[in-house]
Amino acid sequence: MKKFILIASFAVILISLLSFIEITPTSAEYADLTLNRYAEQAGMPPVVFPHWFHRIRFKCKVCHEDIFLMRQGSNDVNMQKIIQGEYCGKCHNGKIAWAPIYCDRCHSGPSSIVIPEARGFVK
Repeated sequence: MKKFILIASFAVILISLLSFIEITPTSAEYADLTLNRYAEQAGMPPVVFPHWFHRIRFKCKVCHEDIFLMRQGSNDVNMQKIIQGEYCGKCHNGKIAWAPIYCDRCHSGPSSIVIPEARGFVK
């Protein structure tokens, strides 16, 4: 009987303590960005930029303000500029990070447009 009272008392205390805890949903501080200024017009799915993936590896100043301006709509990112080494192409050049020939790695946003994996890859 003493064991039952002890376990019941512990359960009541635990439930009481848990009632003071406020559970709220979490969100990433540096969330992913969807870029679609030109993508679907060019027959490609929107680009999903994994901001948090990059942010946990690099400080903000690596990209901002020298490569990307921190104002929505201020960066006219397009594939021609990326291939020429601007914007994402500063690092995604085949030397620092993978080259922009694997379309499906970035153009992964929800869309009715379907592209094959590694489109643009030349053997």
